[in-house]
Amino acid sequence: MSSYDLLDRQLTALLDSGDWLTNAAQTSAFIMQEVPRLNWVGFYLQRQPRMLSLGPFQGKPACHPIPFDKGVCGAAARSRQTQRVDDVHAVADHIACDSASRSELVVPVLDKDGELWGVLDLDSPDQGRFSEDDQAGIERLVATFRRLSGLSDA
Repeated sequence: MSSYDLLDRQLTALLDSGDWLTNAAQTSAFIMQEVPRLNWVGFYLQRQPRMLSLGPFQGKPACHPIPFDKGVCGAAARSRQTQRVDDVHAVADHIACDSASRSELVVPVLDKDGELWGVLDLDSPDQGRFSEDDQAGIERLVATFRRLSGLSDA
C-alpha cells in the first residue's frame, strides 16, 4: 500500500460531501500538512474565461490572477493535463510568486461536464521534488476532492 492510499482514505474521511469551498480549504491544508517538502498548496479557479483566480490555499500570499497563457498553472489549464516541472526556473514563462519555489505539480480539476473548474497547484523548494508516484497520488486526491465536492458524477 502506498502512502497515497492512506492519504486518500484520510482525505475521504475529512471532506464534507458537496461543499466545494470547505473541501478546497481542507484539501489544501491536508496536503500541506501530510505531503513533505512543500512550500505552497492551493487551488486556482476558473471564474472568467481563460483566467485563473486564487482560491483556498496554504502558504505565502500568491499571484492573482493567472492567465491561461502564462506559467505552469496556465499550461495545465490550457492543456487540461497535469504539469510536473522539475525546475520551474527553466520554464520561460514561469510566474515566480515565491522565489524559493523550485519544482511544481499542477493538476487540472474538471467539473461534471468536462469543463475546467480550476487547478490544484503544489510548489516545493526542492528541485525535482515530484515523482511519477507523487503525480499519480495527487491526481487520485484530486479525484476524491471532485467526487466529494459534487464536481463529478462518480
